[in-house]
This record gives sequence, C-alpha cells and structure tokens, in this order.
Amino acid sequence: MALLSLQNIHMAFGGPPVLDGVNLLVEPGERICLVGRNGAGKSTLLKIINGDLVPDEGEIIRQRGLKVAQLEQEVPMDRTGTVFDIVSEQWDHEHELSHPVERAISLLKLDPQSDFSTLSGGMRRRVLLARAIVNEPGILILDEPTNHLDIEVIEWLETYLCRREGSLLFVTHDRAFVRNLSTRMVELDRGRLYSWDYDYDTFLEKRAERLSVERGQWKQFDKKLTEEELWIRQGIPARRTRNIGRVRSLLEMRTERSRRRKQARGARFSIQEAEMTGRKVITAHNASYSWGGEPVIANLDLRIMRGDRIGIIGPNGCGKSTLLRLLLGDLHPQSGTVKHGTNLEVAYFDQHRRQLDEGQSVKWNLCGDNQFIMMNGHKLHVLGYLRNFLFSREDAEQPVGSLSGGERNRLLLAKLFAQSANVLVLDEPTNDLDADTMEVLEEQLLDFDGTILLVSHDRAFLNNAVTSILSFEAEGSIGEYAGGYDDWVSQTGGLKQRSEVRDQKSESEKARTRKLSNKERDELKKLPKRIEVLEAELEELHATLNDPEFYRRPPEEIKTATERAEAVPHELETTFTRWAELEPLS
Repeated sequence: MALLSLQNIHMAFGGPPVLDGVNLLVEPGERICLVGRNGAGKSTLLKIINGDLVPDEGEIIRQRGLKVAQLEQEVPMDRTGTVFDIVSEQWDHEHELSHPVERAISLLKLDPQSDFSTLSGGMRRRVLLARAIVNEPGILILDEPTNHLDIEVIEWLETYLCRREGSLLFVTHDRAFVRNLSTRMVELDRGRLYSWDYDYDTFLEKRAERLSVERGQWKQFDKKLTEEELWIRQGIPARRTRNIGRVRSLLEMRTERSRRRKQARGARFSIQEAEMTGRKVITAHNASYSWGGEPVIANLDLRIMRGDRIGIIGPNGCGKSTLLRLLLGDLHPQSGTVKHGTNLEVAYFDQHRRQLDEGQSVKWNLCGDNQFIMMNGHKLHVLGYLRNFLFSREDAEQPVGSLSGGERNRLLLAKLFAQSANVLVLDEPTNDLDADTMEVLEEQLLDFDGTILLVSHDRAFLNNAVTSILSFEAEGSIGEYAGGYDDWVSQTGGLKQRSEVRDQKSESEKARTRKLSNKERDELKKLPKRIEVLEAELEELHATLNDPEFYRRPPEEIKTATERAEAVPHELETTFTRWAELEPLS
C-alpha cells in the first residue's frame, strides 16, 4: 500500500498552473529524485507533500500515522540555541526519553552543546539534517541536501540514506548523488509530472526522446494548422453546411495552439577571455600558513602552468579558501614564497558572495548606472545580458537581498563573466545552481583556454571540469594527483578509507593516553545490568504484542506498549555503543 497518494493536484499562482493535474504515488522504501527546471514548481510540490501548502484542487491520501519531515533548501542565519535545542524541535515529545535526539546528533558527529549561531553553513546543514531524521519519518524530503556539505559528509549521507528503511523524496543538482541513490526519477515539466523507472543516465536519454517526439508532433500540428489558415483565407464560403465542421475544427486548433507551453529557456552564457598569461602562472615554494598555531598549509611546493585545470578538495574548514587567497596573493605565506607569472587577469567567484551588495538591484550589481556592458568586443544591453542568466526585466530591478541562493549564484556568474580573465578561481560555484545552468557552466569551463582553480564538493563536476586534484591531508600537507575525483579515489582509497584510518588512529591515541574517571568507572559497572534489563523488557514486549488478546485492551495501553517496543532497540543500541566506548579504557 502506498504511503502517500496525490490525485489530480492543481496549483497556480496567478499565471500558468505550476501543477496541472498531477498524480503521484510514494511507495514504502522508494528513493525518488524530483527533477525540473528552476521555477517549475518542485518546491511547491514538496510543500504540498509536507503539508505546508494546500492545493487549489485535488486529493491527498496519506497512510494513517505517516510522519513526513523536510530538510529545507535555505539555511536559516538568524536561529539561536544549542544544537540539542534545534534538533529537539522535531522530536515527538510523547516519548519520555531523549535518546532519538542524542542518536541523531551522534550520527551527524555534532556537539550537542554548540551554539547554532556560531556554526559554519556546512555544520548548520548537518544540524538541520539531524532535526529532520530524529523522528525517523516514513517520508523524508530533502531539498538540495548536499549544499554546503563536504564530500566526506555527502558520502556518509548517501550510505545512511541507502540503509534507511523509510522512503525518500529529494531534489538535488548533484549528479553523483542522484546516480548513487535514486530508485526512480520523477520529472516536473510545465505543470505535468512524468515518472521514469530508470537510473539517472537512462532517464536523460528517455527524456530527450520524449522531447524529440513532442517537437515532431508540434511540427506536424503546426503544418496542418498553417494549411487550414490558408484555406480559410481563400474565401471559401464557410457558411455552407459541409464546411461548418472544418471551420469549427480550425477554431479548436487555434485554441489548442494558444494553450501550448514551451519549455522555459535555459541559461546561455560564455566566458570573456583575456590575453594569455605567461607559461608559468603561480609558483609556490615551501609555503606555509598557520591559524592560532595550527598548520593550515605546510611546506607547499606547487607549480601551476597556463591551461592547468585544478580541483581542490578537503573537509569543511580545512583551509581551501585560505589556500586560494594565498595563491592569489591576498595572504602572504608565513614562510616560503608564492610568485605570480606575467599578465594575470583573475576572476574570483567567492562562495560567500561578498562581491554582491544586497541593498542594491541586480542590474546595479552588474554594471552600476551603466546601460551597456562590453562582451568580447561587442556592446550588449545589460537587460539582454541578464536574460542569458535567466533574469527578466522585472528581476533586474529587484534588490539582491530578495533573491534566492540559486539566483545570487547566477548573478555572481554574470558579474564574473562580464570581465575578461585568463585565470578563473571558483570557490563552490555550483551551490544552489540548477542542473541545466551547471551543465552550461561546465561546458564553458571546458572551452576556456586559461587556467582554472576550482573548489567543489560536486564529484561529477570535478570529474568533468578538472585535470588534477589538490587534496588537503594531515597536518596541513597537500597532495597533488592527476585526473579528476574518481582518479583521486582510485589513487588514494578515497575519503572513507582515509577517514577510517584517521579515526582509528585518533581513537587508539586517546585510548593510550586517557583513563576512566570515577564517574565513568561507575557508569561502566552498571551498563551490563542495564543491557540485561533492556533485553528482558524487549523480549516481554514482543511476547505481549504477539498475543492477539492484547489488542482487546484500552487503546492508550496498546499505544504505550507499541511505542515502547519501538524505543527499546534504540536504547539498547545507545547503551551498547557507550559500553564499547568505555570498556577499552578500563
């Protein structure tokens, strides 16, 4: 039986319908990827499923007791409270124990007492994810879940979601995430929903076939319509009985043609290239930089040549942006040297979008009070240029502060590519971008003859756009590897293996140096008995719930026993984990 059924759902906001007779079934255990162009209505559909919006028409049928939770796309910047407080907001307080909150916090490797307002964007994202999974919802909705997460956390998230029993509905621009996770593709296109029981790459092929068939059908229809329009203009007496049907048919064809909805135009842009640099672009020799006595970059030897396309990877907070600033000369090494070659013209995409003035309009941020920009020697009107980045005339007058994350990234790309450059430095350019715009960006980078430094957590983007990888490793050292992300994995074993080795080393070092406190020793002594009590309780609960006579008891008693049967296994897991932590130290 389906967990959720949408039947003939309609939704409009003053223009063409965003959802036009949509039907969708979500079955247990499915992992559905929802795709569609920017503005197609994906977020609207997710809000209806989550219960945040009521559709204009249609029926929503939910399985009794179904829990739905959503991870929003935007990370709130004004929230306060501890990590534990934030995660607890979604916890079902009918349970007396707090172990689901603690388990979710532990899974995401968070400090429960950290102040949410002091965390980085990536860490805030992890806190919100913990809040979404705390009640183990039957349907988990994730809107761009990989934004601001580093690759290690993204790969952990993939593993967790694959093992999770509940259903998943997600929107993402991360193609590797889709390939590794989805069991079904659902496309929202011009108000209609199309379901594809294929993997991502086969879906792309089938979608292209569908659009090709649609274009062929439209071409035949338009040819027929043209023929009928010529007929009516030839002055044939339409009043004659035998022609009335043909006239009516023509009127119906005109109406059908007027209702046709073409796909929204995708982004179309190019990079403005400056004259070539010298052969040597940037050379670092024994360069080091530290924060608070901790090495961020240690003894870096690097030679960047004209035409190199370098990807930079590492966990959030490891120093990737610091490395970029060091290579660009915004920071000076505390030891060693960084030297630039000749004729460098750098265009820098800052992931924090500090180049944008939030109080000014989109147009002003691009070119101030000017009406034109110069692009590859040609004079372009600013509104026409912005249209290539999907901004309408009305959008151009909006303040940047009112834009979504994806719109701000598109504006920053527009600003970046309006200047000539022979060195592109891109710090997380794909966050919040839709897949179509990202693919255009990818194509333009491949055509760019200059030098590229790219920080990204998008594995497919790295595979397609770079020819070598700089990887942050232990104690500020940086490894250099040929190829893209998959090549780096094959050469090093990837993040998971390196993380496990690092964690094992860290734990063994702690075990050698730390002893149990008196409080921990007393806790360890009580844990075996606690495990025994929980196991006995669970066995008794199972026997009770398997007895048909039990279900003649009062509903409240049945509810309490059922919830307790669900809670005890988690308590056991937490207790076993704690015993495993303390026992080696005794």
